[in-house]
This record gives sequence, structure tokens and C-alpha cells, in this order.
Amino acid sequence: MDYRVVLIESPEGFTVSCPALPGCHSEGDTRPEALENIRIAISEWLEAEADE
Repeated sequence: MDYRVVLIESPEGFTVSCPALPGCHSEGDTRPEALENIRIAISEWLEAEADE
């Protein structure tokens, strides 16, 4: 399943969130790092939701 993410650049790096999954956020120093981190965060969010 694909999820849309919002990526925001700042002087400190990038923040990224997945609006469809409340509280699912991440960050990274570079765009590729932030996108990889949100992929991991989405996977972990979905695993935690399945456990509940």
C-alpha cells in the first residue's frame, strides 16, 4: 500500500509526516534519508496498529 507524505525542508534538514497515519512523523539530514526514515516509521506504525 502506498501512502502520501509531506516533506518540509528547513535549515536543520527535512521533516516528513504521513497525514493518513496520525502521529507518524520522522526526519533526516537529507531528502533521501528523511524518505527512508518515514518508510520505516510507516512500517512500524502499521505493525503497532495491527498489534492493538
